[in-house]
Amino acid sequence: MKHVAVLMGGWSAEREVSLRSGKACADALERSGYKVSRVDVNRDIAATLRALKPDAALNVLHGRPGEDGTLQGMLEVLGIPYSHSGVLASALAMQKEIAKTVLKAAGVPVPGGMVVSRKEAAKQHALPLPYVIKPVAEGSSVGVFLVREDHKHPPQELTRPDWTFGELVLVEPYIPGKELTCAVMGDQPLGVIEIVPTVKFYDYEAKYAPGGSKHLLPAPIAAEVYREVQQIALSAHRALGCRGVTRADFRYDDGLAGTKGLFCLEVNTQPGMTETSLVPEMAQHAGVSFDELVRWMVEDASLDR
Repeated sequence: MKHVAVLMGGWSAEREVSLRSGKACADALERSGYKVSRVDVNRDIAATLRALKPDAALNVLHGRPGEDGTLQGMLEVLGIPYSHSGVLASALAMQKEIAKTVLKAAGVPVPGGMVVSRKEAAKQHALPLPYVIKPVAEGSSVGVFLVREDHKHPPQELTRPDWTFGELVLVEPYIPGKELTCAVMGDQPLGVIEIVPTVKFYDYEAKYAPGGSKHLLPAPIAAEVYREVQQIALSAHRALGCRGVTRADFRYDDGLAGTKGLFCLEVNTQPGMTETSLVPEMAQHAGVSFDELVRWMVEDASLDR
């Protein structure tokens, strides 16, 4: 019987979501007959894994240290095969501005914008309104602000002494229209979902609260745009050197002709695996049950990813 360590929790801003993802995945693996160790990741993780000696690690952490290459490097050193992307792809995808440079070079359409210090971003508008401010290395819409036309000043939350999302922020023009997302599983793009927030802006709360957003699958967009989203998601996955399952997020300005209004915002190398998460929904739509998806991730685990 294969022994799988399900790595979850950690100390990032996304700890709670990771614990929920981890529980769902561990339950699924137990249903499939695996021996499962549920590991809440802390600073002693190397010693914990040395003692457990698992056959594979299912990485269900979100944010640092599980999404930025740190944990992946440690698993490589310990010789424990693991799921999802490897050291380089994880580190690249986590640093949004560097990922954008790589994606752009590979022909993936990305929004414009720039990196500024959070203090500069708080002092004056860095871009014409409306625009979006996001930390360069957080996921799940944590620390993201939409600065609208009626905002005289940038968000002053950026200057808070208890700000924990790093000193640099990415400022990008706001792209009106639809929020789309598409997962890649191995070398296959899955279906495209349109996310319709039931709150004003698709933030952390909308993403994880049941009823915080509606998921339309398949997304009600033109067939050529749907195919292009799938193609770009796969190109982005490959350009960053990702493995396993990823999810690419898009904005689509449907006021522009054809696929001109399509922009890839980012690639998530550790997408959510909770009961309201997008990837399990896309897999289900492709005929892959939640338990089968989790089993696939574990069987796909390896070193040198």
